[in-house]
Amino acid sequence: MFRLAILSIFMLFSTSHLYDFKVDAVDGGKIDFAKYKGKKVLIVNTASLCGNTPQYKGLEALYKKYQNKLVIVGFPANNFGSQEPGSNKEIKEFCTKEYAVTFPMAAKISVKGSDIHPLYKWLVEESKAKHFEPAEVTWNFQKYLLDEKGNLVAVFSPKTQPEAPEVIAAIEK
Repeated sequence: MFRLAILSIFMLFSTSHLYDFKVDAVDGGKIDFAKYKGKKVLIVNTASLCGNTPQYKGLEALYKKYQNKLVIVGFPANNFGSQEPGSNKEIKEFCTKEYAVTFPMAAKISVKGSDIHPLYKWLVEESKAKHFEPAEVTWNFQKYLLDEKGNLVAVFSPKTQPEAPEVIAAIEK
Protein backbone atom coordinates (compact mmCIF):
# COMPACT_ATOMS: atom_id res chain seq x y z
CA MET A 1 0.00 0.00 0.00
CA PHE A 2 2.83 2.38 0.88
CA ARG A 3 4.51 1.75 -2.52
CA LEU A 4 1.25 2.51 -4.29
CA ALA A 5 0.92 5.81 -2.42
CA ILE A 6 4.52 6.80 -3.26
CA LEU A 7 4.00 5.85 -6.91
CA SER A 8 0.80 7.90 -7.04
CA ILE A 9 2.55 10.93 -5.57
CA PHE A 10 5.45 10.53 -8.04
CA MET A 11 3.04 10.28 -10.97
CA LEU A 12 1.21 13.39 -9.80
CA PHE A 13 4.40 15.47 -9.75
CA SER A 14 6.27 13.91 -12.66
CA THR A 15 6.71 15.76 -15.93
CA SER A 16 3.89 14.81 -18.22
CA HIS A 17 4.00 17.30 -21.04
CA LEU A 18 6.57 18.59 -23.51
CA TYR A 19 6.13 22.14 -22.26
CA ASP A 20 7.21 21.13 -18.76
CA PHE A 21 10.78 20.47 -19.94
CA LYS A 22 13.74 22.83 -19.81
CA VAL A 23 17.08 21.42 -20.93
CA ASP A 24 20.64 22.64 -21.02
CA ALA A 25 21.74 24.01 -24.39
CA VAL A 26 25.01 23.02 -26.07
CA ASP A 27 26.27 26.60 -25.71
CA GLY A 28 25.51 26.81 -21.97
CA GLY A 29 22.07 28.43 -22.08
CA LYS A 30 18.69 26.80 -21.56
CA ILE A 31 16.10 25.49 -23.99
CA ASP A 32 12.59 25.98 -22.61
CA PHE A 33 10.07 23.94 -24.58
CA ALA A 34 7.20 26.11 -23.30
CA LYS A 35 8.32 28.84 -25.71
CA TYR A 36 7.54 26.52 -28.63
CA LYS A 37 3.80 26.37 -27.95
CA GLY A 38 1.96 26.78 -31.23
CA LYS A 39 4.75 25.23 -33.32
CA LYS A 40 5.54 21.66 -34.23
CA VAL A 41 8.71 20.36 -32.61
CA LEU A 42 11.04 17.75 -34.13
CA ILE A 43 13.37 16.22 -31.54
CA VAL A 44 16.38 14.34 -32.91
CA ASN A 45 19.22 12.55 -31.14
CA THR A 46 22.40 13.36 -33.04
CA ALA A 47 26.02 12.25 -33.36
CA SER A 48 28.98 13.74 -35.20
CA LEU A 49 30.71 10.52 -36.28
CA CYS A 50 27.74 8.50 -37.55
CA GLY A 51 26.81 7.37 -41.04
CA ASN A 52 23.61 9.38 -40.49
CA THR A 53 25.47 12.59 -39.61
CA PRO A 54 24.85 14.12 -43.07
CA GLN A 55 21.19 14.34 -42.00
CA TYR A 56 22.21 17.60 -40.29
CA LYS A 57 22.03 19.15 -43.77
CA GLY A 58 18.42 17.99 -44.28
CA LEU A 59 17.44 19.00 -40.76
CA GLU A 60 18.82 22.51 -41.29
CA ALA A 61 16.97 22.78 -44.62
CA LEU A 62 13.70 21.72 -42.91
CA TYR A 63 14.29 24.22 -40.11
CA LYS A 64 14.78 27.06 -42.57
CA LYS A 65 11.88 26.06 -44.82
CA TYR A 66 9.34 25.63 -42.01
CA GLN A 67 10.72 28.10 -39.46
CA ASN A 68 7.30 29.72 -38.98
CA LYS A 69 5.70 26.44 -37.92
CA LEU A 70 8.51 24.06 -36.88
CA VAL A 71 11.35 24.00 -34.37
CA ILE A 72 14.01 21.32 -34.54
CA VAL A 73 15.99 20.51 -31.40
CA GLY A 74 19.08 18.33 -31.67
CA PHE A 75 20.21 16.22 -28.74
CA PRO A 76 23.80 15.01 -29.08
CA ALA A 77 24.20 11.58 -27.49
CA ASN A 78 27.05 9.10 -27.26
CA ASN A 79 24.88 6.01 -26.75
CA PHE A 80 25.52 4.26 -30.05
CA GLY A 81 29.00 3.17 -31.09
CA SER A 82 30.63 6.07 -29.18
CA GLN A 83 29.83 8.26 -32.19
CA GLU A 84 29.50 11.50 -30.20
CA PRO A 85 32.65 11.57 -28.04
CA GLY A 86 33.22 15.33 -28.08
CA SER A 87 32.51 17.99 -25.51
CA ASN A 88 29.59 20.38 -25.89
CA LYS A 89 31.98 23.01 -27.24
CA GLU A 90 33.40 20.57 -29.82
CA ILE A 91 29.89 19.48 -30.84
CA LYS A 92 28.75 23.09 -31.29
CA GLU A 93 31.85 23.90 -33.38
CA PHE A 94 31.39 20.80 -35.55
CA CYS A 95 27.70 21.46 -36.22
CA THR A 96 28.34 25.10 -37.07
CA LYS A 97 31.45 24.55 -39.21
CA GLU A 98 30.43 21.39 -41.08
CA TYR A 99 26.66 21.86 -41.46
CA ALA A 100 25.91 25.51 -40.61
CA VAL A 101 23.37 24.34 -38.03
CA THR A 102 21.21 27.16 -36.67
CA PHE A 103 18.45 25.16 -34.99
CA PRO A 104 18.66 24.75 -31.19
CA MET A 105 21.08 22.11 -29.95
CA ALA A 106 20.89 20.72 -26.43
CA ALA A 107 23.87 19.77 -24.33
CA LYS A 108 25.02 16.16 -24.72
CA ILE A 109 22.72 13.69 -22.95
CA SER A 110 21.92 9.99 -22.75
CA VAL A 111 18.93 8.79 -24.78
CA LYS A 112 18.74 5.25 -23.38
CA GLY A 113 19.83 3.14 -20.46
CA SER A 114 19.83 3.80 -16.73
CA ASP A 115 20.95 7.41 -17.24
CA ILE A 116 18.36 8.28 -19.89
CA HIS A 117 17.47 11.97 -19.90
CA PRO A 118 13.96 12.65 -18.48
CA LEU A 119 12.77 14.15 -21.80
CA TYR A 120 13.76 11.00 -23.68
CA LYS A 121 12.24 8.81 -20.99
CA TRP A 122 8.99 10.73 -21.54
CA LEU A 123 9.27 10.44 -25.35
CA VAL A 124 9.79 6.68 -25.14
CA GLU A 125 6.85 6.27 -22.74
CA GLU A 126 4.62 8.37 -25.02
CA SER A 127 5.76 6.35 -28.05
CA LYS A 128 4.93 3.09 -26.33
CA ALA A 129 1.55 4.36 -25.15
CA LYS A 130 0.68 5.41 -28.70
CA HIS A 131 2.15 2.23 -30.24
CA PHE A 132 4.65 4.10 -32.40
CA GLU A 133 7.55 2.18 -33.90
CA PRO A 134 10.29 2.42 -33.04
CA ALA A 135 9.35 3.50 -29.53
CA GLU A 136 12.77 2.99 -27.96
CA VAL A 137 15.66 4.95 -29.43
CA THR A 138 17.36 2.50 -31.79
CA TRP A 139 20.25 4.59 -33.19
CA ASN A 140 21.44 8.12 -33.87
CA PHE A 141 19.05 10.47 -35.71
CA GLN A 142 15.76 8.96 -34.57
CA LYS A 143 13.11 11.65 -34.88
CA TYR A 144 10.12 12.45 -32.65
CA LEU A 145 7.53 14.90 -34.02
CA LEU A 146 5.23 16.76 -31.66
CA ASP A 147 2.27 18.86 -32.78
CA GLU A 148 1.50 22.48 -31.94
CA LYS A 149 0.03 21.42 -28.58
CA GLY A 150 3.03 19.33 -27.56
CA ASN A 151 1.47 15.95 -28.35
CA LEU A 152 3.65 13.24 -29.87
CA VAL A 153 2.26 12.56 -33.36
CA ALA A 154 4.99 10.59 -35.16
CA VAL A 155 8.26 8.75 -34.71
CA PHE A 156 10.67 8.31 -37.61
CA SER A 157 13.47 5.77 -37.70
CA PRO A 158 17.10 6.87 -37.81
CA LYS A 159 17.40 5.99 -41.51
CA THR A 160 14.38 8.13 -42.46
CA GLN A 161 15.80 11.24 -44.10
CA PRO A 162 14.55 14.61 -42.79
CA GLU A 163 13.23 15.48 -46.27
CA ALA A 164 11.41 12.14 -46.71
CA PRO A 165 7.80 12.46 -47.94
CA GLU A 166 6.38 11.02 -44.71
CA VAL A 167 8.26 13.60 -42.61
CA ILE A 168 7.16 16.48 -44.86
CA ALA A 169 3.55 15.24 -44.82
CA ALA A 170 3.54 15.06 -41.01
CA ILE A 171 4.97 18.59 -40.72
CA GLU A 172 2.49 20.02 -43.21
CA LYS A 173 -0.51 18.25 -41.67
